[in-house]
Amino acid sequence: MQYIGYKTQFYSWKKTLTISILVVVLCMFSARVNARSISQKPSMAYEWWNIALEATAHDVARNRARPTIGSRALGIVGTAMYDAWSAYTEKAVGTRLGGALRRLSSERTLANKEKAISYAAYRALLDVYPDESVYLGSQMRKFGFNPNDNSLDKTSPQGIGNRVAAALIEYRHHDGANQLGDEPGSNGKPYSDYTFYQPINGADKIKDPDRWQPIPFVNPKGEGTIVLGFLTPHWYRVRPFALERPDQFRPPPPPTVASKDLYRQAQQVLEMNANLTAEQKALVEFMRDGPSSTQQAGHWLSFGLSVARRDKHTLDQDIKLFFVLCNAAQDAFIASWDAKRAYDTSRPWTLIHHYFAQKPIRAWGGPGKGTIAMSGEQWHPYSPSTFITPPFPGYVSGHSTVSAACAEILRFFTGSDRFGESVVVKAGALTEPGFEQEVTLNFPTFTFTAEAAGISRLYGGYHIQSDNIEGLKLGRKVAEVVWRKALSYFEGEG
Repeated sequence: MQYIGYKTQFYSWKKTLTISILVVVLCMFSARVNARSISQKPSMAYEWWNIALEATAHDVARNRARPTIGSRALGIVGTAMYDAWSAYTEKAVGTRLGGALRRLSSERTLANKEKAISYAAYRALLDVYPDESVYLGSQMRKFGFNPNDNSLDKTSPQGIGNRVAAALIEYRHHDGANQLGDEPGSNGKPYSDYTFYQPINGADKIKDPDRWQPIPFVNPKGEGTIVLGFLTPHWYRVRPFALERPDQFRPPPPPTVASKDLYRQAQQVLEMNANLTAEQKALVEFMRDGPSSTQQAGHWLSFGLSVARRDKHTLDQDIKLFFVLCNAAQDAFIASWDAKRAYDTSRPWTLIHHYFAQKPIRAWGGPGKGTIAMSGEQWHPYSPSTFITPPFPGYVSGHSTVSAACAEILRFFTGSDRFGESVVVKAGALTEPGFEQEVTLNFPTFTFTAEAAGISRLYGGYHIQSDNIEGLKLGRKVAEVVWRKALSYFEGEG
Protein backbone atom coordinates (compact mmCIF):
# COMPACT_ATOMS: atom_id res chain seq x y z
CA MET A 1 0.00 0.00 0.00
CA GLN A 2 1.42 3.35 -1.03
CA TYR A 3 0.84 6.34 1.26
CA ILE A 4 0.86 9.77 -0.35
CA GLY A 5 -0.30 13.25 0.58
CA TYR A 6 -3.19 14.98 -1.12
CA LYS A 7 -1.27 15.80 -4.29
CA THR A 8 -3.43 13.09 -5.73
CA GLN A 9 -1.85 11.12 -8.44
CA PHE A 10 -5.24 9.46 -8.51
CA TYR A 11 -6.62 12.60 -10.04
CA SER A 12 -5.20 11.43 -13.32
CA TRP A 13 -8.36 9.27 -13.34
CA LYS A 14 -10.28 10.32 -16.39
CA LYS A 15 -8.39 13.56 -16.88
CA THR A 16 -10.21 14.09 -20.10
CA LEU A 17 -13.40 14.50 -18.10
CA THR A 18 -12.06 17.62 -16.41
CA ILE A 19 -12.72 20.07 -19.20
CA SER A 20 -15.95 18.38 -20.21
CA ILE A 21 -17.24 18.56 -16.65
CA LEU A 22 -16.32 22.24 -16.53
CA VAL A 23 -18.20 22.81 -19.74
CA VAL A 24 -21.21 21.10 -18.21
CA VAL A 25 -20.97 23.22 -15.08
CA LEU A 26 -20.64 26.44 -17.03
CA CYS A 27 -23.16 25.68 -19.73
CA MET A 28 -25.83 23.56 -18.13
CA PHE A 29 -27.62 26.65 -16.90
CA SER A 30 -27.63 28.40 -20.25
CA ALA A 31 -30.40 26.49 -21.99
CA ARG A 32 -32.85 29.29 -21.40
CA VAL A 33 -30.44 32.13 -21.97
CA ASN A 34 -30.57 32.40 -25.75
CA ALA A 35 -34.05 33.80 -26.14
CA ARG A 36 -33.81 36.42 -23.44
CA SER A 37 -30.23 37.69 -23.40
CA ILE A 38 -28.53 36.76 -26.64
CA SER A 39 -28.40 40.40 -27.65
CA GLN A 40 -26.51 41.44 -24.50
CA LYS A 41 -22.76 41.07 -24.52
CA PRO A 42 -21.38 39.51 -21.30
CA SER A 43 -19.39 41.86 -19.11
CA MET A 44 -15.60 41.71 -19.02
CA ALA A 45 -15.86 40.41 -15.45
CA TYR A 46 -18.08 37.59 -16.69
CA GLU A 47 -15.51 36.79 -19.36
CA TRP A 48 -12.71 36.63 -16.81
CA TRP A 49 -14.69 34.34 -14.55
CA ASN A 50 -15.09 31.93 -17.42
CA ILE A 51 -11.32 32.11 -17.91
CA ALA A 52 -10.69 31.64 -14.18
CA LEU A 53 -12.84 28.52 -14.07
CA GLU A 54 -11.19 27.16 -17.19
CA ALA A 55 -7.77 27.71 -15.58
CA THR A 56 -9.05 25.96 -12.47
CA ALA A 57 -10.10 22.98 -14.58
CA HIS A 58 -6.67 22.89 -16.19
CA ASP A 59 -5.11 22.95 -12.74
CA VAL A 60 -7.27 20.02 -11.65
CA ALA A 61 -6.12 18.11 -14.73
CA ARG A 62 -2.55 18.55 -13.52
CA ASN A 63 -3.38 16.55 -10.39
CA ARG A 64 -3.82 19.55 -8.14
CA ALA A 65 -7.49 19.41 -7.27
CA ARG A 66 -7.70 20.78 -3.75
CA PRO A 67 -10.94 22.59 -2.92
CA THR A 68 -9.54 24.68 -0.08
CA ILE A 69 -6.68 25.93 -2.21
CA GLY A 70 -8.99 26.47 -5.17
CA SER A 71 -11.37 28.61 -3.11
CA ARG A 72 -8.50 30.84 -2.02
CA ALA A 73 -7.20 31.12 -5.58
CA LEU A 74 -10.60 32.22 -6.87
CA GLY A 75 -10.99 34.55 -3.90
CA ILE A 76 -7.76 36.27 -4.86
CA VAL A 77 -8.90 36.65 -8.47
CA GLY A 78 -12.27 38.15 -7.53
CA THR A 79 -10.71 40.51 -5.01
CA ALA A 80 -8.07 41.69 -7.49
CA MET A 81 -10.75 42.55 -10.05
CA TYR A 82 -12.79 44.36 -7.43
CA ASP A 83 -9.79 46.35 -6.19
CA ALA A 84 -8.97 47.49 -9.73
CA TRP A 85 -12.60 48.39 -10.44
CA SER A 86 -12.92 50.40 -7.23
CA ALA A 87 -10.43 52.96 -8.54
CA TYR A 88 -12.99 53.94 -11.17
CA THR A 89 -15.90 54.48 -8.79
CA GLU A 90 -17.07 57.44 -6.76
CA LYS A 91 -16.76 55.95 -3.27
CA ALA A 92 -15.90 52.23 -3.26
CA VAL A 93 -12.50 51.45 -1.75
CA GLY A 94 -10.11 48.61 -2.41
CA THR A 95 -9.19 45.96 0.12
CA ARG A 96 -5.47 46.71 0.19
CA LEU A 97 -4.92 50.25 -1.11
CA GLY A 98 -8.22 51.82 -0.11
CA GLY A 99 -9.06 54.81 -2.26
CA ALA A 100 -5.46 55.79 -3.00
CA LEU A 101 -5.79 54.98 -6.71
CA ARG A 102 -9.13 56.70 -7.34
CA ARG A 103 -9.37 58.28 -10.78
CA LEU A 104 -11.17 61.39 -11.91
CA SER A 105 -14.81 61.07 -12.94
CA SER A 106 -13.82 61.73 -16.57
CA GLU A 107 -11.69 58.58 -16.51
CA ARG A 108 -14.37 56.28 -15.11
CA THR A 109 -15.21 54.80 -18.48
CA LEU A 110 -16.22 51.25 -19.27
CA ALA A 111 -13.09 50.80 -21.39
CA ASN A 112 -10.81 51.82 -18.52
CA LYS A 113 -12.63 49.57 -16.07
CA GLU A 114 -12.37 46.64 -18.47
CA LYS A 115 -8.67 47.14 -18.99
CA ALA A 116 -7.88 47.60 -15.30
CA ILE A 117 -9.78 44.50 -14.16
CA SER A 118 -8.26 42.47 -16.98
CA TYR A 119 -4.72 43.21 -15.86
CA ALA A 120 -5.67 42.58 -12.24
CA ALA A 121 -7.31 39.24 -13.08
CA TYR A 122 -4.42 38.22 -15.31
CA ARG A 123 -1.76 38.96 -12.68
CA ALA A 124 -3.74 37.23 -9.94
CA LEU A 125 -4.40 34.13 -12.05
CA LEU A 126 -0.77 33.98 -13.10
CA ASP A 127 0.25 33.91 -9.45
CA VAL A 128 -2.18 31.20 -8.29
CA TYR A 129 -1.96 29.15 -11.50
CA PRO A 130 1.60 29.73 -12.78
CA ASP A 131 1.44 26.75 -15.15
CA GLU A 132 -1.35 28.51 -17.04
CA SER A 133 0.82 31.36 -18.36
CA VAL A 134 0.42 30.40 -22.03
CA TYR A 135 -3.35 30.06 -21.80
CA LEU A 136 -3.77 33.24 -19.75
CA GLY A 137 -1.52 35.24 -22.06
CA SER A 138 -3.55 34.12 -25.04
CA GLN A 139 -6.72 35.37 -23.36
CA MET A 140 -5.17 38.77 -22.72
CA ARG A 141 -4.17 39.07 -26.35
CA LYS A 142 -7.66 38.00 -27.40
CA PHE A 143 -8.98 41.10 -25.63
CA GLY A 144 -6.33 43.28 -27.26
CA PHE A 145 -4.16 43.66 -24.13
CA ASN A 146 -0.40 43.15 -23.85
CA PRO A 147 0.34 40.51 -21.20
CA ASN A 148 3.92 41.78 -20.97
CA ASP A 149 2.89 45.27 -19.93
CA ASN A 150 4.16 45.41 -16.33
CA SER A 151 3.47 49.09 -15.80
CA LEU A 152 2.73 50.23 -12.25
CA ASP A 153 1.67 53.70 -13.34
CA LYS A 154 -0.99 54.94 -10.91
CA THR A 155 -2.86 56.79 -13.65
CA SER A 156 -3.21 54.10 -16.34
CA PRO A 157 -5.70 51.22 -16.27
CA GLN A 158 -3.00 48.61 -16.78
CA GLY A 159 -0.85 50.21 -14.10
CA ILE A 160 -3.74 50.20 -11.64
CA GLY A 161 -4.59 46.59 -12.44
CA ASN A 162 -0.98 45.49 -12.01
CA ARG A 163 -0.53 47.53 -8.85
CA VAL A 164 -3.59 46.27 -6.98
CA ALA A 165 -2.78 42.69 -7.96
CA ALA A 166 0.78 43.06 -6.68
CA ALA A 167 -0.43 44.42 -3.34
CA LEU A 168 -2.97 41.65 -2.94
CA ILE A 169 -0.52 38.93 -3.96
CA GLU A 170 2.04 40.18 -1.45
CA TYR A 171 -0.61 40.14 1.27
CA ARG A 172 -1.86 36.65 0.42
CA HIS A 173 1.64 35.18 0.14
CA HIS A 174 1.80 35.51 3.92
CA ASP A 175 -1.77 34.62 4.92
CA GLY A 176 -1.13 31.19 6.44
CA ALA A 177 -1.96 29.14 3.33
CA ASN A 178 1.75 28.44 2.79
CA GLN A 179 1.49 29.09 -0.94
CA LEU A 180 5.23 29.52 -1.24
CA GLY A 181 6.14 26.60 0.99
CA ASP A 182 8.17 28.91 3.21
CA GLU A 183 6.60 28.05 6.56
CA PRO A 184 8.96 26.25 8.98
CA GLY A 185 9.15 22.56 8.20
CA SER A 186 7.63 22.90 4.73
CA ASN A 187 10.84 22.24 2.81
CA GLY A 188 9.70 24.55 0.03
CA LYS A 189 6.58 22.48 -0.70
CA PRO A 190 3.71 24.85 -1.65
CA TYR A 191 0.55 24.63 0.45
CA SER A 192 1.99 21.87 2.63
CA ASP A 193 0.99 21.32 6.24
CA TYR A 194 3.23 22.96 8.81
CA THR A 195 1.14 22.01 11.86
CA PHE A 196 2.35 18.40 11.96
CA TYR A 197 -1.08 16.75 11.90
CA GLN A 198 -1.08 12.97 12.32
CA PRO A 199 -4.21 10.76 12.12
CA ILE A 200 -5.15 8.62 15.10
CA ASN A 201 -6.40 5.78 12.91
CA GLY A 202 -4.56 3.84 10.27
CA ALA A 203 -5.95 3.01 6.85
CA ASP A 204 -6.39 -0.62 7.85
CA LYS A 205 -7.20 -0.29 11.55
CA ILE A 206 -9.73 1.72 13.55
CA LYS A 207 -8.26 2.69 16.92
CA ASP A 208 -10.83 5.36 17.72
CA PRO A 209 -14.05 5.34 15.62
CA ASP A 210 -14.78 8.92 16.67
CA ARG A 211 -11.68 10.15 14.86
CA TRP A 212 -10.87 10.55 11.20
CA GLN A 213 -9.51 7.58 9.29
CA PRO A 214 -7.45 7.70 6.07
CA ILE A 215 -8.94 5.38 3.45
CA PRO A 216 -7.17 3.28 0.80
CA PHE A 217 -8.29 4.09 -2.74
CA VAL A 218 -7.76 2.07 -5.87
CA ASN A 219 -4.90 3.61 -7.78
CA PRO A 220 -6.22 4.40 -11.28
CA LYS A 221 -2.73 3.87 -12.66
CA GLY A 222 -2.99 0.22 -11.75
CA GLU A 223 -0.39 0.29 -8.99
CA GLY A 224 -2.40 -1.21 -6.14
CA THR A 225 -3.87 1.21 -3.61
CA ILE A 226 -3.02 4.66 -2.36
CA VAL A 227 -3.84 6.36 0.92
CA LEU A 228 -4.34 10.10 0.98
CA GLY A 229 -3.43 12.31 3.91
CA PHE A 230 -5.63 15.03 5.41
CA LEU A 231 -6.00 17.76 2.78
CA THR A 232 -4.44 21.02 4.03
CA PRO A 233 -4.95 20.40 7.78
CA HIS A 234 -3.41 23.83 8.40
CA TRP A 235 -6.22 25.64 6.58
CA TYR A 236 -7.75 26.90 9.82
CA ARG A 237 -4.73 29.20 10.01
CA VAL A 238 -5.48 30.97 6.72
CA ARG A 239 -6.41 34.62 7.16
CA PRO A 240 -10.12 35.13 6.36
CA PHE A 241 -11.64 37.93 4.35
CA ALA A 242 -14.35 38.93 6.83
CA LEU A 243 -14.31 36.56 9.77
CA GLU A 244 -12.67 37.99 12.86
CA ARG A 245 -11.07 34.59 13.43
CA PRO A 246 -11.56 31.11 11.93
CA ASP A 247 -13.35 29.75 15.02
CA GLN A 248 -15.74 32.73 15.27
CA PHE A 249 -18.76 30.52 14.61
CA ARG A 250 -17.32 27.12 15.50
CA PRO A 251 -20.25 24.69 15.86
CA PRO A 252 -20.88 22.71 19.06
CA PRO A 253 -19.22 19.30 19.53
CA PRO A 254 -20.69 16.53 17.35
CA PRO A 255 -22.28 13.33 18.72
CA THR A 256 -19.92 10.52 19.65
CA VAL A 257 -19.91 6.82 18.82
CA ALA A 258 -21.20 6.00 22.29
CA SER A 259 -24.40 7.95 21.64
CA LYS A 260 -27.62 6.57 20.20
CA ASP A 261 -27.85 9.71 18.07
CA LEU A 262 -24.70 8.93 16.08
CA TYR A 263 -25.75 5.31 15.62
CA ARG A 264 -29.09 6.47 14.20
CA GLN A 265 -27.34 8.91 11.88
CA ALA A 266 -24.98 6.22 10.58
CA GLN A 267 -27.96 3.93 10.07
CA GLN A 268 -29.75 6.70 8.17
CA VAL A 269 -26.83 6.99 5.73
CA LEU A 270 -26.73 3.23 5.34
CA GLU A 271 -30.42 3.12 4.45
CA MET A 272 -30.23 6.12 2.13
CA ASN A 273 -27.23 4.72 0.30
CA ALA A 274 -28.98 1.37 -0.14
CA ASN A 275 -32.13 2.82 -1.67
CA LEU A 276 -30.94 5.55 -4.01
CA THR A 277 -33.28 6.65 -6.77
CA ALA A 278 -31.98 7.74 -10.16
CA GLU A 279 -32.66 11.35 -9.18
CA GLN A 280 -30.69 10.99 -5.95
CA LYS A 281 -27.79 9.39 -7.80
CA ALA A 282 -27.84 12.27 -10.25
CA LEU A 283 -27.79 14.76 -7.38
CA VAL A 284 -24.86 12.97 -5.74
CA GLU A 285 -22.80 13.16 -8.91
CA PHE A 286 -23.83 16.67 -9.88
CA MET A 287 -22.91 18.05 -6.46
CA ARG A 288 -19.90 15.80 -5.86
CA ASP A 289 -17.26 18.28 -7.06
CA GLY A 290 -14.63 15.59 -6.87
CA PRO A 291 -11.63 14.77 -9.07
CA SER A 292 -13.14 16.04 -12.33
CA SER A 293 -14.55 19.44 -11.41
CA THR A 294 -13.75 23.02 -10.47
CA GLN A 295 -14.58 22.14 -6.84
CA GLN A 296 -17.29 23.70 -4.66
CA ALA A 297 -16.17 27.31 -5.00
CA GLY A 298 -16.09 27.01 -8.78
CA HIS A 299 -19.47 25.28 -8.78
CA TRP A 300 -21.13 28.15 -6.93
CA LEU A 301 -19.37 30.73 -9.05
CA SER A 302 -20.90 28.94 -12.03
CA PHE A 303 -24.29 29.39 -10.37
CA GLY A 304 -23.38 33.07 -10.09
CA LEU A 305 -22.69 33.19 -13.82
CA SER A 306 -26.16 31.78 -14.37
CA VAL A 307 -27.63 34.59 -12.26
CA ALA A 308 -25.57 37.16 -14.15
CA ARG A 309 -26.99 35.90 -17.44
CA ARG A 310 -30.50 35.67 -16.09
CA ASP A 311 -30.49 39.21 -14.70
CA LYS A 312 -28.44 40.74 -17.55
CA HIS A 313 -25.78 42.17 -15.30
CA THR A 314 -23.62 45.16 -16.04
CA LEU A 315 -19.89 45.10 -15.40
CA ASP A 316 -20.37 46.89 -12.07
CA GLN A 317 -22.93 44.32 -10.92
CA ASP A 318 -20.76 41.39 -11.89
CA ILE A 319 -17.71 42.83 -10.13
CA LYS A 320 -19.68 43.25 -6.91
CA LEU A 321 -21.49 39.91 -7.05
CA PHE A 322 -18.43 37.79 -7.66
CA PHE A 323 -16.30 39.74 -5.19
CA VAL A 324 -18.73 38.82 -2.42
CA LEU A 325 -19.41 35.31 -3.69
CA CYS A 326 -15.81 34.18 -4.01
CA ASN A 327 -14.88 35.58 -0.61
CA ALA A 328 -17.88 33.88 0.98
CA ALA A 329 -16.66 30.56 -0.40
CA GLN A 330 -13.13 31.27 0.79
CA ASP A 331 -14.18 32.13 4.36
CA ALA A 332 -16.63 29.23 4.46
CA PHE A 333 -13.81 26.82 3.73
CA ILE A 334 -11.65 28.36 6.44
CA ALA A 335 -14.46 28.10 9.01
CA SER A 336 -15.29 24.57 7.93
CA TRP A 337 -11.68 23.46 8.20
CA ASP A 338 -11.43 24.99 11.65
CA ALA A 339 -14.22 22.64 12.76
CA LYS A 340 -12.72 19.68 10.91
CA ARG A 341 -9.37 20.20 12.59
CA ALA A 342 -10.86 20.91 16.03
CA TYR A 343 -13.07 17.81 16.11
CA ASP A 344 -11.24 15.46 13.71
CA THR A 345 -14.34 13.30 13.23
CA SER A 346 -14.79 10.12 11.27
CA ARG A 347 -16.97 9.70 8.19
CA PRO A 348 -19.65 7.11 7.35
CA TRP A 349 -16.98 4.78 5.96
CA THR A 350 -15.51 4.37 9.44
CA LEU A 351 -18.79 4.58 11.35
CA ILE A 352 -20.66 1.98 9.32
CA HIS A 353 -17.70 -0.39 9.30
CA HIS A 354 -17.49 0.04 13.08
CA TYR A 355 -21.18 -0.24 13.96
CA PHE A 356 -22.15 -2.95 11.47
CA ALA A 357 -19.02 -5.09 11.23
CA GLN A 358 -19.91 -8.79 10.89
CA LYS A 359 -23.60 -7.88 10.66
CA PRO A 360 -25.76 -8.54 7.60
CA ILE A 361 -26.81 -5.38 5.77
CA ARG A 362 -28.25 -4.41 2.41
CA ALA A 363 -26.27 -1.84 0.48
CA TRP A 364 -25.25 -0.60 -2.95
CA GLY A 365 -23.29 -3.46 -4.49
CA GLY A 366 -21.22 -1.63 -7.08
CA PRO A 367 -21.73 -0.44 -10.67
CA GLY A 368 -24.90 -1.90 -12.14
CA LYS A 369 -25.49 -4.30 -9.23
CA GLY A 370 -28.11 -2.31 -7.36
CA THR A 371 -28.79 -3.13 -3.71
CA ILE A 372 -27.44 -6.47 -2.48
CA ALA A 373 -26.87 -8.34 0.78
CA MET A 374 -23.42 -8.09 2.34
CA SER A 375 -21.58 -7.91 5.63
CA GLY A 376 -21.21 -4.47 7.26
CA GLU A 377 -17.44 -4.33 6.81
CA GLN A 378 -17.98 -4.63 3.04
CA TRP A 379 -20.04 -1.43 2.82
CA HIS A 380 -18.96 1.02 0.13
CA PRO A 381 -20.49 4.47 -0.48
CA TYR A 382 -21.99 5.40 -3.84
CA SER A 383 -18.64 6.52 -5.20
CA PRO A 384 -15.88 5.19 -7.47
CA SER A 385 -13.20 3.05 -5.83
CA THR A 386 -10.65 5.61 -7.01
CA PHE A 387 -12.32 8.27 -4.86
CA ILE A 388 -14.25 6.58 -2.05
CA THR A 389 -14.72 9.64 0.15
CA PRO A 390 -12.92 12.98 0.54
CA PRO A 391 -9.63 12.74 2.47
CA PHE A 392 -10.35 14.89 5.51
CA PRO A 393 -12.60 14.75 8.60
CA GLY A 394 -16.37 14.90 8.33
CA TYR A 395 -17.63 17.49 10.80
CA VAL A 396 -18.66 19.87 9.38
CA SER A 397 -19.45 19.27 5.73
CA GLY A 398 -17.50 21.61 3.50
CA HIS A 399 -20.12 21.21 0.77
CA SER A 400 -22.88 22.26 3.15
CA THR A 401 -20.92 25.18 4.58
CA VAL A 402 -19.81 26.62 1.26
CA SER A 403 -23.18 26.01 -0.40
CA ALA A 404 -25.13 27.73 2.38
CA ALA A 405 -22.74 30.68 2.43
CA CYS A 406 -22.89 31.19 -1.34
CA ALA A 407 -26.66 30.64 -1.50
CA GLU A 408 -27.16 33.35 1.12
CA ILE A 409 -24.93 35.76 -0.80
CA LEU A 410 -26.92 35.17 -3.98
CA ARG A 411 -30.12 35.74 -2.03
CA PHE A 412 -28.79 38.94 -0.44
CA PHE A 413 -27.47 40.29 -3.72
CA THR A 414 -30.53 39.61 -5.85
CA GLY A 415 -33.03 40.47 -3.12
CA SER A 416 -34.84 37.19 -3.70
CA ASP A 417 -34.39 33.48 -3.06
CA ARG A 418 -35.59 32.65 -6.58
CA PHE A 419 -33.16 30.68 -8.73
CA GLY A 420 -35.39 28.80 -11.16
CA GLU A 421 -32.80 26.70 -12.95
CA SER A 422 -32.67 23.09 -14.02
CA VAL A 423 -30.11 20.75 -15.52
CA VAL A 424 -30.23 17.41 -17.30
CA VAL A 425 -27.79 14.94 -15.74
CA LYS A 426 -26.91 11.37 -16.62
CA ALA A 427 -27.14 9.61 -13.26
CA GLY A 428 -24.33 7.10 -12.89
CA ALA A 429 -22.01 8.66 -15.46
CA LEU A 430 -19.23 9.10 -12.90
CA THR A 431 -19.95 6.13 -10.64
CA GLU A 432 -21.65 3.52 -12.84
CA PRO A 433 -20.54 4.15 -16.42
CA GLY A 434 -22.59 2.05 -18.77
CA PHE A 435 -25.62 2.15 -16.49
CA GLU A 436 -26.59 5.82 -16.85
CA GLN A 437 -30.10 7.21 -16.56
CA GLU A 438 -31.02 10.68 -17.76
CA VAL A 439 -32.55 12.83 -15.02
CA THR A 440 -33.65 16.46 -14.80
CA LEU A 441 -32.70 18.22 -11.58
CA ASN A 442 -34.62 21.37 -10.66
CA PHE A 443 -33.33 24.15 -8.42
CA PRO A 444 -36.20 26.56 -7.69
CA THR A 445 -34.42 28.61 -5.00
CA PHE A 446 -30.90 29.30 -3.79
CA THR A 447 -31.77 27.88 -0.37
CA PHE A 448 -33.13 24.70 -1.94
CA THR A 449 -29.95 24.36 -4.01
CA ALA A 450 -27.71 24.66 -0.95
CA GLU A 451 -29.79 22.13 0.97
CA ALA A 452 -29.76 19.80 -2.03
CA ALA A 453 -25.96 20.01 -2.06
CA GLY A 454 -25.93 19.19 1.64
CA ILE A 455 -28.27 16.21 1.52
CA SER A 456 -26.47 14.86 -1.53
CA ARG A 457 -23.52 14.19 0.74
CA LEU A 458 -25.67 11.81 2.79
CA TYR A 459 -27.02 10.12 -0.33
CA GLY A 460 -23.46 9.60 -1.51
CA GLY A 461 -22.35 8.16 1.83
CA TYR A 462 -19.80 10.89 2.56
CA HIS A 463 -21.43 12.60 5.56
CA ILE A 464 -23.91 12.13 8.36
CA GLN A 465 -26.75 14.54 9.05
CA SER A 466 -24.92 16.41 11.84
CA ASP A 467 -22.13 17.26 9.39
CA ASN A 468 -24.71 18.63 6.98
CA ILE A 469 -27.01 20.56 9.33
CA GLU A 470 -24.24 22.26 11.29
CA GLY A 471 -22.43 23.01 8.04
CA LEU A 472 -25.50 24.77 6.65
CA LYS A 473 -25.84 26.80 9.85
CA LEU A 474 -22.16 27.71 9.78
CA GLY A 475 -22.27 28.77 6.13
CA ARG A 476 -25.19 31.12 6.72
CA LYS A 477 -23.38 32.79 9.60
CA VAL A 478 -20.29 33.23 7.46
CA ALA A 479 -22.37 34.79 4.68
CA GLU A 480 -23.76 37.46 6.99
CA VAL A 481 -20.35 38.79 8.03
CA VAL A 482 -18.95 38.54 4.49
CA TRP A 483 -21.93 40.47 3.16
CA ARG A 484 -21.52 43.23 5.77
CA LYS A 485 -17.80 43.48 5.11
CA ALA A 486 -18.32 43.72 1.35
CA LEU A 487 -20.95 46.44 1.78
CA SER A 488 -18.49 48.44 3.84
CA TYR A 489 -16.03 48.37 0.94
CA PHE A 490 -18.77 49.36 -1.49
CA GLU A 491 -19.72 52.30 0.71
CA GLY A 492 -16.13 53.52 1.05
CA GLU A 493 -15.63 52.48 4.65
CA GLY A 494 -13.39 49.44 4.23
